[in-house]
Amino acid sequence: MGSRLRLLLDTHALIWWLAGEEALSARARDAIADEDNEIAVSAASAMEIATKFRIGKLPDAAVLAHDFEAIIAGQGFCELPISFRHARLAGGMNIAHKDPFDRMLIAQAQAEDMLLVSKEAMFDAFAIKRLW
Repeated sequence: MGSRLRLLLDTHALIWWLAGEEALSARARDAIADEDNEIAVSAASAMEIATKFRIGKLPDAAVLAHDFEAIIAGQGFCELPISFRHARLAGGMNIAHKDPFDRMLIAQAQAEDMLLVSKEAMFDAFAIKRLW
């Protein structure tokens, strides 16, 4: 892909990468597979997966929900903790979008100047760079 990219994976992009799903775009797959790129996974994704598994929205995610840290480390991905700055930015967004996990990912992508790997075209309205 040329120069080193700093990527933040949206939760669906992470799940599709791990599952080898065709739903993940070829562009996203190539960027994640490029060992020169820095791939980060938000703590918000860990919470989203655990929550959705617990309430039955991700019934096939038991292993990921219970062993998130080891799976992410095994992929060579970096953990992106939620900082006070991230939380302040996410909470202060004056937008109609209500999903707290998406709000946090948008805030983290903004704060850390990372490229958000996501199929969500509506994220483009939030002053972030998105790869799909």
